[in-house]
Amino acid sequence: MRVLLPLPDRDFDVTEVAVPWRLLRDAGHDVVFATEHGGRPPQADPLLLSGVLFGQLGAAPEPKEFYRELTREAAFRDPLAWGAVEPEAYDGLLLPGGHAPGMRQYLGSPVLQTKVARFWETGRPVGAICHGVLLLARTIDPETGRSVIADRRTTCLPKYMERSAYYVTAWRRGRYYRTYPAYVQDEVASALDDPAQFERGPIELRRRGTATDDSAAFVVQDGRYLSARWPGDAYLFARRFNDLL
Repeated sequence: MRVLLPLPDRDFDVTEVAVPWRLLRDAGHDVVFATEHGGRPPQADPLLLSGVLFGQLGAAPEPKEFYRELTREAAFRDPLAWGAVEPEAYDGLLLPGGHAPGMRQYLGSPVLQTKVARFWETGRPVGAICHGVLLLARTIDPETGRSVIADRRTTCLPKYMERSAYYVTAWRRGRYYRTYPAYVQDEVASALDDPAQFERGPIELRRRGTATDDSAAFVVQDGRYLSARWPGDAYLFARRFNDLL
């Protein structure tokens, strides 16, 4: 299968990109990257590689190693431009997240939203994790005038996670964990027909799912749409998306 994975030029989440890429590649799929202008490799959020606070709150060692491998891949080093993407040429669409300021380029792009809306119409698998769900919430179905996920069950970065990370780090990192004034959960829920369609999942601030243990992970599947909350769900998210493919 060919899977489209659009990215901003900088600040995307290391784990939410590198883990799905590695697991899908190992399953034999072709992952195609795209940035706004194409032709130059994007850059992950550097604090997730070095540690947000005292070397902590960053990506785990294995996803960081996957990211180092990814940066050597030809498809990553020479991405397509968003405007050149033909959505119907792909079998799946993956929308990762990230919370640093560079993500606004991706989350607020009318060009990318148009491409996402076209892909949504194909009825093929769509996966979004963390802030990536916000891109779907902002993507409008031209026939209904509502978000493409208006009638879907979904999760995304829960408010308690976003708020907790902000309170712990604001003294050192300012609004690093607050991409927008509104919380991700609040904006996503406002795009749904019924806020009850939002599923928060179990409370979890420390434990993360791994390659061999999904006990701390959580995803929501509604038909061919799959969503997850944060990097701690990335392994389960990638495996479930592979099942959809």
